[in-house]
This record gives sequence, structure tokens and C-alpha cells, in this order.
Amino acid sequence: MPTAVARGTILPFAVWLLTRTALLLFVFKVVVFPGPDVTSDVSAIYRGWYEVLSTGTYPMNDVTWQYPPAGALAILSPGLLPGLDYTSAFFVVVLVCDLAVLLLLRYAERGGTARRGTWMWVVGVPLLGPTVYARYDLMVTAVAVAALLAGLRRPRTLGALAGFGAVLKVWPVLLLLGVPRGRTTVRSWGAAAATGGAVTLLLCTLMPGGLAFLTFQRDRGTEVESLGALVFHIARHFGWEGQVLLNYGSVEFLGPYVPLVSTIALGLSVLALGWLVLWRLRAREFGPSTPCDAAFAAVLLFTTTSRVISPQYMVWLVGLAAVCLVFRDSRMTLPAWLALAATAVTVLEFPIWFAEVVASDPSGIALLVLRNGLLVAATVTACRRLWRQTVAVPQPPARVSPAAREDSHATSR
Repeated sequence: MPTAVARGTILPFAVWLLTRTALLLFVFKVVVFPGPDVTSDVSAIYRGWYEVLSTGTYPMNDVTWQYPPAGALAILSPGLLPGLDYTSAFFVVVLVCDLAVLLLLRYAERGGTARRGTWMWVVGVPLLGPTVYARYDLMVTAVAVAALLAGLRRPRTLGALAGFGAVLKVWPVLLLLGVPRGRTTVRSWGAAAATGGAVTLLLCTLMPGGLAFLTFQRDRGTEVESLGALVFHIARHFGWEGQVLLNYGSVEFLGPYVPLVSTIALGLSVLALGWLVLWRLRAREFGPSTPCDAAFAAVLLFTTTSRVISPQYMVWLVGLAAVCLVFRDSRMTLPAWLALAATAVTVLEFPIWFAEVVASDPSGIALLVLRNGLLVAATVTACRRLWRQTVAVPQPPARVSPAAREDSHATSR
């Protein structure tokens, strides 16, 4: 038994070390990964932002800067590692965040044998290929994982981390949806507002242009990997006269009817928000897993309905799915595996066969249909299970007093 326990403890770390070594070989280009170079965002775009941010101002004239104020901290963080060039330091910072998530999940599952959450993270992250280490989304996911795992006993910590995460990349605010009503809500939401407000005020005071990102997305099109993009991929084979261009930092469709599809996508996101508000008002049972289950379902909803589904977004889902699987009472097992399958397909459509996707080749369309179909299935399943577990809770049968039972028998006689 001790040998089996030791093997179960060591094996996840051994697999993590092996897979992360492979990721580092890819991002440092010791081994060439198929498809376009995904590290150019770090060596060119991120480094350019770093140089601007280092002067004490945000990139106010760069429309590709579309991040909340604390995003600057993620971009500046590689500067804390002396002796390394910016690109190498960035990969090291992401690696450290990756390890931190593994340790958090392993600690949360101490004493257990399944370690489903740990394995979800160990296996899920490398499925995205080098892209996952060439974006700062893994850093944000680490904050979200820490928030949810702390929230079971420390609602203020959950709120503070969620508030900070929201100022990093907005979506971690959804972590607050599933906290129990009453004092826990007051504490966590209050801490989130205080932390988010304080960080935003401090950064905007120290560095001008912190809120410029709010005006940089008005003219975006529909990104080629999104659910709505499937309309135009198919329409191109029937004479649709549009273009595929690099726009606002992503490859998007531009042309006739694109604004309409983008508006529909925004409308679906609004409907998703309305469903989440309705769920929050109707929910009656808040168990230990409810905060992470609700966060997972919410992020699935907004990712699937978004007009932009960048490959690195999948690491959000992997992280939240991993936290859900830590809890035995979570009903998110099937949606978690569906999200994992979607992650595996994502690396095929980007970067491996991204040229086929951009060209609307039948093979590229098939990959998008499969990946986005898995996301839709995961979203519908997660929302349905969340509703059934917390809203449509079966009521226990009413107890009948002995006297009432005797009266009933007497009446029937």
C-alpha cells in the first residue's frame, strides 16, 4: 500500500515534468512544432508592450492592447528575472505558474486516490501545444484556480483573487457567481470590488492610459475560429465576397453580414448573462462544488458565444474543469471531459492546420465543427447539470404525523 501511494504521488509530477520539458523544447525552438511560429507574440508584441510599459505608460496608441490595467503586471513580470532575455524570462514565469497550479491541485486532493483534478491539469495543458506557454492566459488561470480552492474556507480570499483576476483579464469575475448567498456573498463580492477597484485606481494613477483598452474593440470582426465564423467558412464556398484579415490582433472575417453575425454573437452572450442571473436567483442548494461548477459553466457560456475564440482560451476551461474535479459532489465530470476533448482538437486547428482553417478548406471546417461542437455540448451539459443540482432539487417527501395517519386510515374505512 505505501508503495502504491508513493507511486500515485510521484507519477503526476513525473508526467508533468516530461510534458513541460516537451513544451519548453517547442517554445525555445529546440524542436520545431508544426504550423506557424506561436512564440512571435512574446518576442514581438509582448516585448514591444513591455518596452512601452517600462516607460510608465500604457500602449495608448496600439489597438491590439485590449487588456484591463493589471494586464500590464503580467507583461512586466518577466523583467523580475535578471540575466534572461524577455522571451526566455516570459516562458519561465509561465512555467512557474503552471507548477503552482499543479501544487495547489495536488494539495487540495491530498489524502485522496483519484486525483482527477491534478490529472486534468497535467494532461490538459500540453494538449494545447506551445501556444499555452506563449500567452499570458495561464497566469490568469493560476489566479482563478487559487481563488476557487481558497473560497471553500476563505470567501474574502476568493473575492480578492477574483477581483484581481478580473483586472488581469475580466473573465475571473465569473468566479463570484456561485458563492453561497448571505454573509459569504457579502464578504467575497465586497473583497472583489475593493481589490479590483484599488488595483485599477493605483495602476491608472501611476500609469496613464489604463482604460484605453475599452475603446479598442468597437470595430472587431468575427474571428475565424469562433462559432459564428462557421457561417462565413461555408458561405465562401457559395460566393460570399468577404475577406480574411489580421484585424485587432487576430485573424478575422470582414465583409458583408459580418456585423450582423457579430451582433448575434453579442446577443447570445447577453442571453447567457441573463440565464446566469436567473440561475443565481433561482438556485436553492449551494454545495462545496457550486462555486467552481458555476464558474465553469459561466466561462463555457461566454467562450462558446464569443465572436473570438482564441486557442489559449481553452486553458481557462482546463483550469476550471480541474478544480471542479477536485470535488466529489461536482456534476461536471462529463462537461470537463468534453472540454478536454475540445482542447485536443484545438491544437489541430491551431497551429497545425491553421492554414486550412484560414482558407476555409473542408478539412479546416471539419476541425472547427468538431471543436466548436464539443464546446457547445460541454456548455449545454454543464448548464443543465448545474440547474438540476442547484435549482431543480428534489424535495424530500412530507412527513405525516402518526395522528394524521390514523385519521386517514379511519376515513378510508
